[in-house]
Amino acid sequence: MKPLAVARAFALLLAGGLGNAAAQAPDAERALEIVQGKCFICHGTDGESSSPVFPRLAGQHAGYIERQLADYQSGRRKSDTMRPMVRDLSAADFALLGRYFESRPAQSHPVADGELAQVGWFIFSRGNPYSGVPACTSCHGAKGQGSETLPRLAGQHAAYIENQLKKFNARERTNDNAVMHSVASKLTELEAKAVSAYIAGLK
Repeated sequence: MKPLAVARAFALLLAGGLGNAAAQAPDAERALEIVQGKCFICHGTDGESSSPVFPRLAGQHAGYIERQLADYQSGRRKSDTMRPMVRDLSAADFALLGRYFESRPAQSHPVADGELAQVGWFIFSRGNPYSGVPACTSCHGAKGQGSETLPRLAGQHAAYIENQLKKFNARERTNDNAVMHSVASKLTELEAKAVSAYIAGLK
């Protein structure tokens, strides 16, 4: 989609209808300005990052994105890449970016390893009662849709999910739910890879 068309479509979504579209146009333009100036380099204009190093943001909950950006700015979430990107942005900008990426349609992605993903389905849906790993569905929902406070996982890059699990296990990521520290510490390497593969194929 062309940038102007993206801005117009986003303005309509912000406005909730045609009547207020003109009033909301500056917000849409500001969001697109930030996306094209900063975010697209790693995450793509529509939030569909091409590299598994960077998370897909399309369809992610606005409130969750807003909170993560604020945490990067304050240093609660560590990242040498993200902190400079958000240094000069305001809380209002974070809210605009959250709504922008939430408005972008999430794409479905093929499963790279179907057999591995089947193991991941078991962990995601039922956990591992023998080691105390809880089912991912208990927090993130049956289809990995998450909530305003918990991230949408569906369709995320498998390698990105696996890397975040490692960070939770090493206590390198501390700005989110501390429950994840316990969950990640109980996952075997195979379980982490399998559940990440399964999540990547969710729609």
